[in-house]
Amino acid sequence: MNLMNHEKHYNTLHNYYLQKYQKKVFKISLNGGFTCPNIDGTVATGGCTFCSYMGSGDFAGFKLDPLSVQFEKIKQRMHQKWEEGHYIAYFQANTNTHAPLSRLKELYEEAITLDPNIVMLSIGTRPDVLPDDVVDYLGELNQRMPVQIELGLQTIHEKTSELINRAHTLECFDDAVRRLRMKNIEVIVHIINGLPFETKDMMLDTVKHINQLDVQGIKIHMLHLMEKTKMGYQYKKNPWKLMTLEEYVDVTVEQIGWLRKDIIIHRLTGDAPHDMLIAPHWTKRKFVVTNEIDKKMRRLNLWQGDLYEKEHTS
Repeated sequence: MNLMNHEKHYNTLHNYYLQKYQKKVFKISLNGGFTCPNIDGTVATGGCTFCSYMGSGDFAGFKLDPLSVQFEKIKQRMHQKWEEGHYIAYFQANTNTHAPLSRLKELYEEAITLDPNIVMLSIGTRPDVLPDDVVDYLGELNQRMPVQIELGLQTIHEKTSELINRAHTLECFDDAVRRLRMKNIEVIVHIINGLPFETKDMMLDTVKHINQLDVQGIKIHMLHLMEKTKMGYQYKKNPWKLMTLEEYVDVTVEQIGWLRKDIIIHRLTGDAPHDMLIAPHWTKRKFVVTNEIDKKMRRLNLWQGDLYEKEHTS
């Protein structure tokens, strides 16, 4: 499957879904009312220091609304941008496998029946909240409706993980990927560029590690410092140097060059609610960020996986 072209020197999610479903596919972000194991004391307290009180579900539905109401509200909002398309039911906020299996079954089974045009169930979670009974169920569900797991990694570096209170190990992450892939479940990895005190080489090492795993997609985010987060408070009290737009473009372009050619890129940047964002303010202009990445790749004549293949064929 060749998804790259003159404009986009990498596998875009848009082109991937267009080839697979022959029309636009967009996510409907749902809130299942979950919390996180590093908030409620299961593994830690306080949560990831960069995460908002909405648990990375800043654009998801309102958790007190029934799933059907959330779905319809967000679907109508999406149709203001796109006239038609297929849907992915996306459990986004917090850790969406952090509940008894009976509750997960109740939510997931309802979600996949909310609309006949739903083509996939996507679940955002952590690697330490995937017990065998849940993975077994997801494997069974995956035979009826494609299931995609979005798995937070952020960084492979233990020192950074401790600093941001991830509260799981790299070994735990790698094992979660292995067990999900045994059930043929698609895995999308989340990483963050610009975490405190990480160097460019450290960020590249995270992508190089992902290349060794059987993953199908990646989301690359820029660190956002937001109001009412522990990291936001830390930054206001004692600011440190954040990545500039140019630095972010530089490292992300090189990461794409190192990324295996079969991996689909779901995101190259992210955004925070404007009223919550402390810094960096250039992240408000997502299209500027992606355009700069595209322009640099074209200027360098660099394509996704070029650096990876050069190393592995030399």
